Amino acid sequence: MIYIKNDSFDPKFNLALEEYVLKNFHNDTYFLLWQDNPTVVVGRNQNTIEEVNLDYANQNSINIVRRLSGGGAVYHDHGNLNFTFIVKDDSHKDKDFKTFTIPVIMALEKLGVKADFTGRNDITINGMKFSGNAQYHYKGYVLHHGTILYNSDLNIVANVLNVKKEKIESKGIKSIKSRVTNVYEHLQNKIDIDTFKEFLKSYIFEYSNLHYKQHILTSTDINNINEIMKSRYDTWEWTYGSSPAFTVRNTVKLPCGLFDLRINVLNGTIDNFRLYGDYFGIEDISELEEAFKGRRYDIDEIEDVVKSLDLSSYVSGITVDEFIDIIINKQPL
Repeated sequence: MIYIKNDSFDPKFNLALEEYVLKNFHNDTYFLLWQDNPTVVVGRNQNTIEEVNLDYANQNSINIVRRLSGGGAVYHDHGNLNFTFIVKDDSHKDKDFKTFTIPVIMALEKLGVKADFTGRNDITINGMKFSGNAQYHYKGYVLHHGTILYNSDLNIVANVLNVKKEKIESKGIKSIKSRVTNVYEHLQNKIDIDTFKEFLKSYIFEYSNLHYKQHILTSTDINNINEIMKSRYDTWEWTYGSSPAFTVRNTVKLPCGLFDLRINVLNGTIDNFRLYGDYFGIEDISELEEAFKGRRYDIDEIEDVVKSLDLSSYVSGITVDEFIDIIINKQPL
């Protein structure tokens, strides 16, 4: 087994690195430990808009990326440690998740923490989740990766993954909310995450009964990883456009009237935009509605459209910011 040393905290680079190793390194089993700057990582089959509180993420400079594997949305920060195994597997079926999670469970046992594999893909302590796991298959190889909430800010986890589901009807795979905990809280002898990372790395090789081998990324590796990052993980089309079709509905009462907004989104792009309500306006509202069709359901693009319109001609008494808030779901039902 070969350990891939990676000191990057860039979530897009880190996901591109996984993909690069999966598709190009085929002469051994590979193991990675990595961390991200504050980031929400959504599963391949999820609706990004549905899973992430975009307003909170924008205000707190939290990255949003989509990974290759399925499963639910997770939050990463410097208090979270991610592990990845890439192994040969010709079964074309999900490899038993326990194969990859048991070493983590046993490592924690060495530190005096009792953890359990529960449900489909979680590791828990006293029934509280600290690790979610997912897999992706490619030409006879499987990539298994998981999170370890070691000492993350759990308040941010709750806020950034808290979206009002009643506003969005989606065909995407939805995250299952559960109580979460940090490993650090359960340690009798407190160690920082860097120490834990080194301990876990050593234990994985000890558990596997394999000699420690390490691959340092070359300049060629890094250039190739950057190309993957630019072509996939750094694109709006992958992060948002790959979301399943969904419908947004938002009903808001303001001093200038009641607004009932309905938006259909396909491939991340607005297919239909209808604004109902008892508001007043001079111009035909259908002209405003047409201005949004074919535009990305993206906060920056929506702001550009709204600011390009003479909004008061269509809706009397509303501000530009209030109208943008209605479209991007800041306002409660």
